[in-house]
Amino acid sequence: MINRLILIGVIVTMSLLAVVAAPIAADLNDVIGVLPKFAIPMREVGDRFQNMYFAAKGENWGLAFYMSKYMNNAMNPAKLTKPDEYPLWESFYKEKFEPVNKAIFAKDFAAFEKAYMNVIDQCNACHSAMGYAFIKVEKLLNPADEGLQYKFQSKAEDVPK
Repeated sequence: MINRLILIGVIVTMSLLAVVAAPIAADLNDVIGVLPKFAIPMREVGDRFQNMYFAAKGENWGLAFYMSKYMNNAMNPAKLTKPDEYPLWESFYKEKFEPVNKAIFAKDFAAFEKAYMNVIDQCNACHSAMGYAFIKVEKLLNPADEGLQYKFQSKAEDVPK
């Protein structure tokens, strides 16, 4: 008798959960549907990447690392919206971009510039491999955001965790 009551309770609970979960899942899919896929976050990545160069050149290593950190974070929506493509970005940032971050922490502009230019080549190779060969990254003559002070002595460790 008690086992039968427990079974009925479990069945009723599961039925109620299914009724409640269906609209929540639909709402979640709606939210995911309006999140930026890859193109919009990549635009922010591009701007931050360009700004990073001018920050490093001006010895504003804190700003350079800030740009790197938030450039990477800008791609977070793709974890949900492009789960098959996001691992490509994740490995790119962890592997190909690591020399740039090391040079930022070392406050070594020569190493930074070499790594930065290599990343541009890697970006263009990735774009080509993914069918976007028409997207060619190049270093700008001026920062994407001219409203920041790029010549300011700081260090990467100044960026809050």
